[in-house]
Amino acid sequence: MANRKYSLSVGSALFLCCAMIYAGNPERAGQAGATQLLINPYARTSGWAGANQANVRGIEAQFWNVAGTVFTKKTEFYFSRTEWLVGTGININTLGFTKRVGEVSAIGLGIVNINGGNLVRTTEDQPEGGMGTFSPNFLNLSFSYARMFSDDIYGGINFKIVNERIPGVQASGIAIDGGIQYHTGKYKQAHFGVSIKNWGPKMQYRGDALTFQTLTTPYPQYQRTVQNRSAFFEMPLAMNIGIAYDFNLTNDSIIDGIRKHRLSVAANYLSNSFTYDNYLFGLEYAWKERVMLRAGFQAEKYIFDSTRRMTALTGPTAGFTIEWPMNEKRSTVAFDYSYRFTNPFGGVHTFGFRVNL
Repeated sequence: MANRKYSLSVGSALFLCCAMIYAGNPERAGQAGATQLLINPYARTSGWAGANQANVRGIEAQFWNVAGTVFTKKTEFYFSRTEWLVGTGININTLGFTKRVGEVSAIGLGIVNINGGNLVRTTEDQPEGGMGTFSPNFLNLSFSYARMFSDDIYGGINFKIVNERIPGVQASGIAIDGGIQYHTGKYKQAHFGVSIKNWGPKMQYRGDALTFQTLTTPYPQYQRTVQNRSAFFEMPLAMNIGIAYDFNLTNDSIIDGIRKHRLSVAANYLSNSFTYDNYLFGLEYAWKERVMLRAGFQAEKYIFDSTRRMTALTGPTAGFTIEWPMNEKRSTVAFDYSYRFTNPFGGVHTFGFRVNL
């Protein structure tokens, strides 16, 4: 009876996600706000283009599929820095942790801060600038909970607080992510995952910078204060459906629960409500889960046509991880790196540091 309930839950989630595939409207491309929520700030998953949504684990699962946070052994700490579109001055700092709670649950906290670089301050009266610069700032806070429902099925939910500001104007909002992962096979080598991201109410900019003073007409003139109203904008709703499979490359590939030589292949379909859909493909080779090499490709409509492409990302990605045990309890420390190719600009570098206790 319990397995039937789990099956019904998974089936309902799949139905909802599949229905969302047709919810987007290509004519609405570029009309959403808070699009920084679509930027992957993590090194491991971006190294193979985010294709591993079905088997992502630990703190990085907060971004792609929150169900994967339940695989935290005890406690995981993570910090990363991303140089976004090198040459623009945009930097992303990420800090987070996940913690196992009991035998079947995990909680997590993630903080993503985006510094938008220095932009020239202009006004209607001084469109050429000359008044200094300002820096846009974006802050995303994530609070997650994930649970193991059976030996094969895992689910989770992530609550996000979103804030974006420039001097005198800011917008705040909330959003929710949800995800399910299904792992099966003798060694849990087959993976399937679905997730929904950035579902939430509309946001609106408010602040003193939206007001200005003017004179009434005709004479006599009086000075009055006028407040502009900014338009509401929607969250960049997205949906993922992904699969992955782990290959053990030698007969003695699993020793003491650790794969000696593993090759994982993954694919993910990302349906965006306000931009082109993405098809993500990736592979990862791991030696004893200590050295991992990754490559991936992010495909979308017109990705090979530089005159019609809607993103600076050109598709290819690559990365690696070096993870080493600190003690007999299998606590580890790891360094992650990924590179995403772009045109124009000088690509995207992400450096990550993590500790698993």
